[in-house]
Amino acid sequence: MIMPINSVSIVVPVYNEEDNVRLFVDEISGVMRETPFDWSLVIVDDGSRDATVPRLKELAAENARIKLVLLRRNFGQTAAMHAGIQTADGDVIVTIDGDLQNDPADIPMMLEKIAQGYDLVHGWRRKRKDTFINRKLPSQIANWLIARVTGFPIHDLGCTLKAIRTDIAQQIELYGEMHRFIPILAHRLGAKCIEVETNHRARQFGTTKYGIGRTTRVVLDLLTVKYMLKYFDSPMKLFGMIGMWVGSVASLSFLSAICMKLFGGVDITGNPMTLLSTLATILSVQFFSMGLLGEVNARIYFADQNRKNYQIRELVNFDDAGAKKAQPAVDLYRPRSAA
Repeated sequence: MIMPINSVSIVVPVYNEEDNVRLFVDEISGVMRETPFDWSLVIVDDGSRDATVPRLKELAAENARIKLVLLRRNFGQTAAMHAGIQTADGDVIVTIDGDLQNDPADIPMMLEKIAQGYDLVHGWRRKRKDTFINRKLPSQIANWLIARVTGFPIHDLGCTLKAIRTDIAQQIELYGEMHRFIPILAHRLGAKCIEVETNHRARQFGTTKYGIGRTTRVVLDLLTVKYMLKYFDSPMKLFGMIGMWVGSVASLSFLSAICMKLFGGVDITGNPMTLLSTLATILSVQFFSMGLLGEVNARIYFADQNRKNYQIRELVNFDDAGAKKAQPAVDLYRPRSAA
């Protein structure tokens, strides 16, 4: 099935990439000029502290296709990605890193897959040009774990280079470190996904800003994704099952305590094993439940009145309609006034 594409928005989150911005803008522009699509480049600055913003403004002044979303501070890669996706207006959104490691030459191939009827095309850095111990090995372990937990067959969830139809992309809620789970979340919405091999290059300038230090957060987000995929629509399937197992353990413990009382003369109220197992089980279930319910409440909060998990300081080269769409209806950090 051929799905026509008229326009493409390329979303690029950047943070302290002063030496790379002009190079990747020139490279992306050179690739997209050879395509038949109307295109724009949406660059989201995630609170850079170097000369990235002045250089981006120079580029935007030279080329109206370059649109800038300048965040007030460093909100993180997921929030920056979410801001770019929500402000994009093309038929298809392409996400790519601004560090020149993703190859823009792969974009036409991915758009061709979209035109063939796929909703999302995600890259696989099969020959990844990164250090093994602190980059490739943790990524391989994480991808294996994520694939096993979610049941979604994928080799490289950490690859930022993706092409996705805008109507799907803008329905995905991104918080925490959830940007790496975009293919899984899109699949949950019914998107037709495919993984393709992409070229990966060694970093030329600067250092990575989003490294191994966020592994713990990724694991926690994986638990959330698993919950959303399997239990989000029917949480009682999870909590009821846990409750039944805990109830069974409680019943067995109580019967054991009675037997110990009847046949061994052990005081039922002072049996330390019974008290310890009961208290530990209750606390475990309570904490786990509080975490999952907190995730649900956070999503309800952000969805209410178009709340966002980012704040924009300035927009460049956007028309009035685009600016209105980009700005959150409610300031996340300012309580609503009483009616």
